Amino acid sequence: MSLKQFLQFKLSQKLSPQQIQLMKLIQLPTQAFEQRLKQELEENPALDTGKESETSDDNLDEFDNSEDNFDDNETIEADDINIDEYLSDDEIPEYRTQANNYSADDEDKTMPYAAGTSFTQHLINQLNTFRLTEQEEEIAYFLVGSVDESGYIRRSLADITDDLAFTQNVYTTEDEVEKVLNIVHQLDPAGVGARNLQECLSIQLHRKEQHPDVELATTIIDKGFEQFTKKHYKKLMQKFNIDEEQLKDAIEEVERLNPKPGGSYAGNNKIVEHIVPDFAIKIVDGELELTLNGRNAPELHVSREYNNMLKGYKETKEKSKSQKDAVMFIKQKLDAAKWFIEAVRQRQQTLFVTMSSIMHYQKEYFLSGDERNLRPMILKDIADEIEMDVSTISRVANSKYVDTPYGTKLIKEFFSESMTNDQGEEVSTREIKKILETVIEEESKKKPLTDEALSKILKEKGYPIARRTVAKYREQLDIPVARLRKEL
Repeated sequence: MSLKQFLQFKLSQKLSPQQIQLMKLIQLPTQAFEQRLKQELEENPALDTGKESETSDDNLDEFDNSEDNFDDNETIEADDINIDEYLSDDEIPEYRTQANNYSADDEDKTMPYAAGTSFTQHLINQLNTFRLTEQEEEIAYFLVGSVDESGYIRRSLADITDDLAFTQNVYTTEDEVEKVLNIVHQLDPAGVGARNLQECLSIQLHRKEQHPDVELATTIIDKGFEQFTKKHYKKLMQKFNIDEEQLKDAIEEVERLNPKPGGSYAGNNKIVEHIVPDFAIKIVDGELELTLNGRNAPELHVSREYNNMLKGYKETKEKSKSQKDAVMFIKQKLDAAKWFIEAVRQRQQTLFVTMSSIMHYQKEYFLSGDERNLRPMILKDIADEIEMDVSTISRVANSKYVDTPYGTKLIKEFFSESMTNDQGEEVSTREIKKILETVIEEESKKKPLTDEALSKILKEKGYPIARRTVAKYREQLDIPVARLRKEL
């Protein structure tokens, strides 16, 4: 097999590091952008914050032009130039002494979180009030440790028995584990440690004060749970020989129960994630006004001290190899700082231009707040209008929020496909979903409308939609089928 050389012409397109950095910044929401900003400030000492004006690029340009004139054989004593005079003698960087990187109008607020007992520890504290053998105690602790945030143990007794043997060196039987599990079921909140919804509801009903309605509800959950979940009310009335009023009272008892007992624990210190809007839209004198969150536009500039260090090197007549290496490092940091500042500026401009285009495209909705006024809009519509790539619009829309007079909205919610009504006009699928939701809210719950009936109603309103499309929209709205919407 012989080796051959040949030429191949190929046209390729590559993104520069600066473009990649910009794309990554654009897709970050406000809080993630703040973290990225702090990280860059910590990693690059040549980047600084504040109201100081950005330094000139002349020093960098002159340094580039003078590199070829550097002679490696030139030497200079280290004492002849003191680089330390260009550096701050403060061990704490300036940006670390500032309260935050927000705009001047923002207040520095912190949200304290109270410390407390975890849900698992709360259950263990209750276990300590029971008299248990050493093995039962180990099994009980293992069961409590298997309880999830909702309060359920979603594992079979066989799996738990095996895990006790392999991980805890506790050899037991399923019967003994079930015996200890019944003790766990006595803990508060009621229903904790259940293996499924039926057991959870049954535990809570058995713990309640017994009267006819509770007793009937308990019987229905224990012996007719499948018919209950499928809302086969006639079958339940026949099976338990009761009338509609009795069944209605029993169902009301079940509806008062908590299907997720773990979520009711007051000491469950789960930190709630707060959404920080990236934009704000206000109506001023009948016109829309768009503003970008101040946290998206921090004041950044190249460090004056690092620029002075470069300038000092340039003015030095005799230069050593070690000094050149040091200044090359400084120049790299200054370049990185300038690139980052430019990327932040372009990010701010891209976000504002994109959201401004979306706002004007959906002007009728933002003025009225009625979702039926949402126009059909896809990513390409906005990309063509502002002459940007579809991927850029997607990055802006997927993770950004806007504060409107009607609440905080995810930007991608304003995008929707279109369909043609019976008058030949293009309407948004969001408009159709809103009408579908309204029709379902106004239906008789004793006889809910089927998907076929909903399709006919929408056709009468001028929206020719097939039954399967109605089913798809209903599922997207998280609305159950007609049978599960039925009420007595």
